[in-house]
Amino acid sequence: MESVENKTILKGGEWLIKESTANDIFIREDFSEEQQMIMDMCSQFIQTEVLPIIDRIDKLEPGLMRSLLVKAGEQGLLSTSFPEEYGGLAKDFITSTIVNEGLGNGFSFSVAIAAHTGIGSLPILYFGTEDQKQKYIPKLASGEFIGAYGLTEPGSGSDALGAKTTARLSEDGKYYLLNGQKCWITNGGFADVYTVFAKVDGDKFTAFIVERGFEGFTQGPEEHKMGIKGSSTVQLYFQDCKVPAENVLGEIGKGHIIAFNILNIGRLKLCAATNGGSRSALDMSVEYAINREQFNTSISNFGAIKEKLANMAISLWASDSALYRTAALIEEKRAELEASGKTHEQALLGAAEEYAIECAILKVFGSEVLDLVTNEGVQIHGGNGFSDEYLISKAYRDSRINRIYEGTNEINRLLILDMTLKRAMKGRLDLMGPAMAVANELMSIPDFGNDDETPFSEQKKYIINFKKAILMVAGAAVQKLMMNIDKEQEVLIHIANMAIDTYHAESCLLRLMKLTEKNGEANVAVLKDIVDCFIYDAADRINKNGKDALNAFGEGDELRIMHIGLKRFTKVQPLNSKAAKRRIADKMIADRKYAF
Repeated sequence: MESVENKTILKGGEWLIKESTANDIFIREDFSEEQQMIMDMCSQFIQTEVLPIIDRIDKLEPGLMRSLLVKAGEQGLLSTSFPEEYGGLAKDFITSTIVNEGLGNGFSFSVAIAAHTGIGSLPILYFGTEDQKQKYIPKLASGEFIGAYGLTEPGSGSDALGAKTTARLSEDGKYYLLNGQKCWITNGGFADVYTVFAKVDGDKFTAFIVERGFEGFTQGPEEHKMGIKGSSTVQLYFQDCKVPAENVLGEIGKGHIIAFNILNIGRLKLCAATNGGSRSALDMSVEYAINREQFNTSISNFGAIKEKLANMAISLWASDSALYRTAALIEEKRAELEASGKTHEQALLGAAEEYAIECAILKVFGSEVLDLVTNEGVQIHGGNGFSDEYLISKAYRDSRINRIYEGTNEINRLLILDMTLKRAMKGRLDLMGPAMAVANELMSIPDFGNDDETPFSEQKKYIINFKKAILMVAGAAVQKLMMNIDKEQEVLIHIANMAIDTYHAESCLLRLMKLTEKNGEANVAVLKDIVDCFIYDAADRINKNGKDALNAFGEGDELRIMHIGLKRFTKVQPLNSKAAKRRIADKMIADRKYAF
């Protein structure tokens, strides 16, 4: 492993083969005063404008969601990351991530605003001509126009390029005539501007800017959904829909570049939003546990409840640590690319593509943390958790969609290793050397000692070994399965799970190290409990995923040796996790909220 002595910006995926130091990362505790004010403003907006009318929102009251988006626009919450020349506030990527988190506990409103500011606007900002940007972005930034995104079709979800919607140029060359349908269109019932994907001449996958009111464009009724009921979701229909030729977005036949690049940013922003939702749901659960009495005492005094609260907090703290670590990497890369002569839009797209692996990791973990938090939140509420009178039931239902959109978690897991291997093949990521070093280490006498007595040396060694476990299993899989590895989805998912846990474990540890240096060991004792518990539990998960992957293709002595190596790489010291988790829960109970 290569140590990083000074602050170094690692390339995407390089965390797997290089170490970072605490000074390399950005954490929540590094927020500037302005950034904290923006977070507070977002929270205030949700508390005053959204939650008091949440039942009306869920009933899809005509014009209500749009009016909320307009109010958000008046406060600058729609235009955080847009350049000033298009009516935006030109804030950095970290700040725009903060906005997504701060608005993430608004249930259906969170979905509507995220769709508008993300997939509803960014395709035009990043890929539009100057005329297109001048025409649409200022109105999208203010809320005068609401944006939506039409990619999914009844027969094509994860296989976006399998879309059937077609486009052909009219005889006079003035219009493209679109024919087909799109489904699950967020904001579809009231949006003004849609980015719609169709195949020109049946095969050239292309994006178009479609306005409400274009001839031949209609929409279906609102869908009845399990959750996010207040989010407008409709089908769009195109029957010789006349789209002006100047409304082609990007290049003909290059629509996949737009679709996939927008998803990179969307995945990170979704993690931010789910973290905001998790924080709110955990606050509800802590407060309810304190107030609910059974057997003549608050249920917050019960060990079973404390363990649930602690597990929720540990997972959220890990997700939060990795989120802002990655957001800062993207911001730093954006600044570097912009300094080299790229436009703002080109720089941010390039930065997001650089960290596409990390964005996929965040999306999976953040959405599953929200599922954990809301699920356990319902359980803590008991029968009341099943009642619509308590917001936790709504949070539970609304959380489920996050594992599906922005690419299902299964697709994202497959992408994690696929993108890593492709970068290695192209020379962007040197995996061969570290993987060979791990293979050689398997044949050597293990070093069971740890002579390094510097702070956190033991935890740092755990992380290094987790990375070795990934390199060992992934290297063996590539060597054994070769060109058929993409067909072994179970193996790819197991390795992805190892990577997800390791990236978050390292992010946790680096954040703790930075806070320890800043605040002193005594003031971060409970945070150390969080990190110790996460690493301790992650070691078992990494071991299990590694074994399941190896058993799928290994055999004989080779398999036995790799099992021994995996056991070595995932060995951690015993931890009294019961006591640690009780301390974590007690801190939240004392503060009556998620306190970290």
